Amino acid sequence: MIIAKNIVKTVSTRAGELHILQGIDLHIKAGESVAIVGSSGSGKSTLLALLAGLDNPSQGEIHLGDQPLHAMSEDQRALLRADHVGFVFQSFQLLQGLTAMENIALPLELTRADKAEHLARQYLEKVGLGERGHHYPNQLSGGEQQRVAIARAFASQPSVLFADEPTGNLDGETGQRIADLLFDLNRDEDCTLVLVTHDDELAARCDRRLRMNSGRLSEEG
Repeated sequence: MIIAKNIVKTVSTRAGELHILQGIDLHIKAGESVAIVGSSGSGKSTLLALLAGLDNPSQGEIHLGDQPLHAMSEDQRALLRADHVGFVFQSFQLLQGLTAMENIALPLELTRADKAEHLARQYLEKVGLGERGHHYPNQLSGGEQQRVAIARAFASQPSVLFADEPTGNLDGETGQRIADLLFDLNRDEDCTLVLVTHDDELAARCDRRLRMNSGRLSEEG
């Protein structure tokens, strides 16, 4: 479960204070799938980063389960992310010097060292890349790299998965396969899914759809 109360995010610029998020309230149930939509610059990715504990709000409270993210240090949030949070970035964020298998296993070494290789192999199989584990990112297509990124996110067996434009850099057919994979794993692992997307079809597959407009969040029917 994720609860956000009166979330405000401001940053200082030469022109003065820039208000990115303005009084966001949000409640996401465990196991729910939620899409956050809106125009570029509306604050979607900023909100996602805050909910995942990658950044702190300027004001307000964020609870991930029973943990108060807003009151934790960066080190504490990092430990919580390692145990409970998966994140899929639009740009994949794979380490070019590591193989697909190593990209998945590396973060697992922190919390599941004895199972890291086994879990990495298991989730590579789940995303259909069991035979590509020894390949480096530059030897994989964009769709394959995104599947590795999804396998890495799910291999930590998180309570919640955040995905920022997971199909944004992919062609239509590959994007559809990635979307199918996200929802299949979401269902099979009973993992809460929160995604930011411009893709209306992808958003429509979620249990709920929220719209961000000028830093404010509203529910869509």
